[in-house]
Amino acid sequence: MAACFFCLDDMIYSITKDGVLLSVKVITNAGTSAIKDVVKDADGREFLRLTVVSVPEKGKANKEVIKLLSKELEVPKSVLSVETGETSHYKKILIQKNDDDIVNKLNKWSEHGGENC
Repeated sequence: MAACFFCLDDMIYSITKDGVLLSVKVITNAGTSAIKDVVKDADGREFLRLTVVSVPEKGKANKEVIKLLSKELEVPKSVLSVETGETSHYKKILIQKNDDDIVNKLNKWSEHGGENC
């Protein structure tokens, strides 16, 4: 199955044959690790903004992103991977699990601007 037609570039996720592909913007070296809100880039694409305490060196921040998403989505870390953007603030995270609970949580974050809003 290809990416679904209703998941456009302006949403924080898309459904693929491998699972759910989540677009995130990571702010490193922050005071806390948290899901903050949904932000748009200049082209109108949406990203889930996360903060992590780690610095962006030797994959530390990426590991913390995976740990945070694992906790918040209530999935094992083994089903999460950084697909693109390993050295960028903008990343695509593959969630190798596609179920209603994950999609519902992502929709809630997207509608409400993030978990902490």
